[in-house]
Amino acid sequence: MVSFVNQMCLLLPLFLVFMNLGCSRGKSSQPSAESPTTQQKTQASGATQPRSYVEPAEPALHVDAARAMQYTREIVAIGPRWDGSKGQEKVGAYLHGKLKNDQVEEDAFVADTPAGKIPMRNIIAKFPGAKDGIIVLGSHIDTNYPLRKTSYVGANDGACTTALLLAIADELRGKKLPGYSIWLAFFDGEEAIEEWSDSDSLYGSRHLAAKWQQDGTNRKIKGFLLADMIGDADLDIVRDERSTAWLEDLVYEAARRLGYQSYFFAERTEMNDDHKPFAEQGVPVADIIDYTYGYNNVYHHTTDDTVDKLSVKSLKVSGDVILETIRLLDANAESLPASAKANR
Repeated sequence: MVSFVNQMCLLLPLFLVFMNLGCSRGKSSQPSAESPTTQQKTQASGATQPRSYVEPAEPALHVDAARAMQYTREIVAIGPRWDGSKGQEKVGAYLHGKLKNDQVEEDAFVADTPAGKIPMRNIIAKFPGAKDGIIVLGSHIDTNYPLRKTSYVGANDGACTTALLLAIADELRGKKLPGYSIWLAFFDGEEAIEEWSDSDSLYGSRHLAAKWQQDGTNRKIKGFLLADMIGDADLDIVRDERSTAWLEDLVYEAARRLGYQSYFFAERTEMNDDHKPFAEQGVPVADIIDYTYGYNNVYHHTTDDTVDKLSVKSLKVSGDVILETIRLLDANAESLPASAKANR
């Protein structure tokens, strides 16, 4: 009996190692009508590799998260904002009103969709910097089209990140930015019109990425930070394996410096989101997204995606980490790879 116990003690560590290796492989699933914005492959995440960064000289900026939440409520009060709707017209007017004292451009186009031709427009707010280069922050402004006959308002999925960018604009406005120019891109047509596919999704970001590739803008982008679904009160931002590895590392470093690392990268996943068309053009990208919205993602693309599921603290964490990532990118971009393709 003693001999058997000794043998089991020797075998137990090997068994545990085997189990850990099995758990780390994770699972994959294909996108569905209920969850069209991801091709998900989730697994336990190890710590990011340490890197030495230049310390930024400029003071840190902080987002007014209570104001971001107020903007979220105002956007949600507009109602559903699916493409072609009155709500979508109203949210465009709302953005222009909030950005009326800024340099704003529209990228208007007509999208060929399964529901026919639909007019869409991206709205870009530009804040000039002292250095030659651009940092882009993005969010989508539309709500889910297949849910257009319901009360779905996309509080977390679209509204809160659009609001967060407006709150960041408030921090940038009137300042002489010492680093790169910061452009805020409010994307139209992120959601599928019928069923998520390469041709039926990401209409706005695909159009703008192609336009900026043609006119040379993409070559000037030092980093593209996409915000999506990060107002969730139970904040758990995943590490996206479609994003640029070194830029995701920089996001994590920003979170670590602020003491917010516990909200980041406990899991890895592959996201299909508005950063994808820019990554395909070689732009360094990071999708900052929480794709676990409610237990088993139960609130995503349902009428339960409402403001009561969000928190000011989550908007504070998300906004401050984005601003700190910008500060780190300003100080370190020259020593980091210039392209997403230098990613791995």
